[in-house]
Amino acid sequence: MYNRKVSTESEMTAPGNARKFIKKTATYLTSASQLPENTNCLACSDDGAYLSLGHSGGFSVWSASSLSREAEWLQDRLEITSIHMTCTSQTAYLLGTIDDMGVARVFVYNLEGVYSFSVINMLDDISKRSVCLYFELSKGGEHGAIIMRCNSDIWLEIYYFPVQDWLRELKDPKISANMKWSSAVRVNRVYPATANTTEVPTILSHFLVLDETSEPPRHCTPHFLLRCGHSCEKDKVKPGSPLAVCFWWNGSYNLLYLTLSKTAKAKQDPERPPSVLWPNAAEIICSAVSRCTRFIALGLSNDLLCVWDRLSGSPLSISGVSTDSAFLRLHFVDYWPACADNTQTLIAGEIHLVTLCESGAIHVLSTGRGIATSTVQLSPRPKDSADQPTFTASVPFLQGLSLVVCRNGKMFLQDVVNRATVCVLSLPAHHQLATPCNPIYSLNVNQRVLFIRADQEPIPESPWQQQTNVVTGEDACNLYLQQRALSMDERHKAITQTWKRLRCATTTT
Repeated sequence: MYNRKVSTESEMTAPGNARKFIKKTATYLTSASQLPENTNCLACSDDGAYLSLGHSGGFSVWSASSLSREAEWLQDRLEITSIHMTCTSQTAYLLGTIDDMGVARVFVYNLEGVYSFSVINMLDDISKRSVCLYFELSKGGEHGAIIMRCNSDIWLEIYYFPVQDWLRELKDPKISANMKWSSAVRVNRVYPATANTTEVPTILSHFLVLDETSEPPRHCTPHFLLRCGHSCEKDKVKPGSPLAVCFWWNGSYNLLYLTLSKTAKAKQDPERPPSVLWPNAAEIICSAVSRCTRFIALGLSNDLLCVWDRLSGSPLSISGVSTDSAFLRLHFVDYWPACADNTQTLIAGEIHLVTLCESGAIHVLSTGRGIATSTVQLSPRPKDSADQPTFTASVPFLQGLSLVVCRNGKMFLQDVVNRATVCVLSLPAHHQLATPCNPIYSLNVNQRVLFIRADQEPIPESPWQQQTNVVTGEDACNLYLQQRALSMDERHKAITQTWKRLRCATTTT
C-alpha cells in the first residue's frame, strides 16, 4: 500500500501551468509496508482522519496521518470484501462491511475500539440466506442502501440506523460483549417489478417506459440525494444528511426516486413504492451524481448523455456523443475548495462530465444554465491496448482534474478543461498496481492524499508485466502453451504420485 501527497492547488491550477507539468513524474513518498498484505478494500473517513482496510480475517482502522493501527475487528476464515466509513460525531465513525459470504455488518469505531452493532442478513439456514451485493452508508450514517439477492430474486433495501442511540449506549459503563444495542430498522424494500406500478406524476405518465425485458435485473445502482434548494426546507433533515435515494435497475429505462424515512411500516401495510423521477427513451447503462447531488447524469444505450437539474426539475442537457462503443462509466469533475461550506454548492455554474467508453476513448461534456452544451474528445481510443483506460475518477480537491488508470497500471492526472496530462504517478521500483481494472484506492480529501494498493511484481512475470508494448492475445496464448509444454514432465510425475497414493489408500482400507 502506498500513499502520495498531491501537489497543492495553486501549483496544479494556476494559469499556464498545465504545460509545465506535462512531463513531470511524481513518485510516492511513503511506503506503508506494515499494512495487511491481503487488503481487498479500503475507505477514508469523511474528515480524513482515519483509513479503514478490509482484509483476510476482518478489518482494521488506521490513522491516515501516521499510518499506525488504531483498532481492528477479527474473525477466523472470513474475508472483508467491501467497506464504507463515515463520521457520526467528532470521535465516532460508522462502518459498513460485506464479507466473502455476502453478510453485511454495521460497526462503530471510537477512541475505545470497534463495536459490532448489527448483522443485516445472518441466518442459520444457508439455503434461505440473502446475499448482500452492495452496501453504502449515507453521510452521517443514519441510512444505508443495501442490494440483496436470494437465488434468482434481487431487491433494494433501505435501512435506518439509530446512530444517536448507539452513541448514547456506548457511554454506558456496563458495556459487555453481550450488550443489546438498539436495532437497525428496515424502512423499505423495493423489487424491480415495482417500477411498473409506481406513483407517476400526471405529466410523466405519458412518457413512462415499461421495463419489459426478457432477463431479470442482476444489479441496482443507488445514489443518496441531499436537500436541494429551499423547497425542501420543510423536511426535517439535518444539513448534510440525505433526503432521498434515486436508483435504477440494469436493463431499465427509468430512474426511480424514494423519500427516506426513519420508521418502519406496519407489517400489514404494503411497502411504499418509489415514484418515477425520469423516464428515458433508452436503457440506462451508467450514472453519476454531483457532489451537491443537484445534478444527476445518465449514460444511455443510444449514446445519449443526460444531465438533469433537480432544483429546476428539468433536464439541463441532453447530448449525443459520437462513440465507437458503449459508455463504461461517468463522473462529474467536482471541485471541493478547502474552506468552502459543504452546503453551498447549489449554484449552477459550468459543469464538466467525464465519460469513459468501453473502447478506452474519453469524452468531456461541458454544460450549465445559460451555457451552450459542448462535447469534446479528451483522449481517443488508444492504439496500444495496454494503454487503454479502465478507470477514471474525479480528484475533488484539485480543480478540473481527473485520475486515470490504464490497463498496464499507468496512472496520471488529466486536466479536463485544458485537455492536458498534468502529472504522471509512478510506483516504486519492483511494484505494480493491484487490479488496474478496478483499483483498490481512496482519496483523502482533507489531507490531499491518494491511497492505493500496489503489490510486489510476481516471479515469473506475466507477459503484460514484462513489457510495456502491446501484447496480443495470440502472443499470450503461445507463451502459455510453451509454459505448459515445458512443465509437462513435472505435471506427469505429480499425477503418477497422486495415483500411487490413491492405490495405497485403497489397499489399506
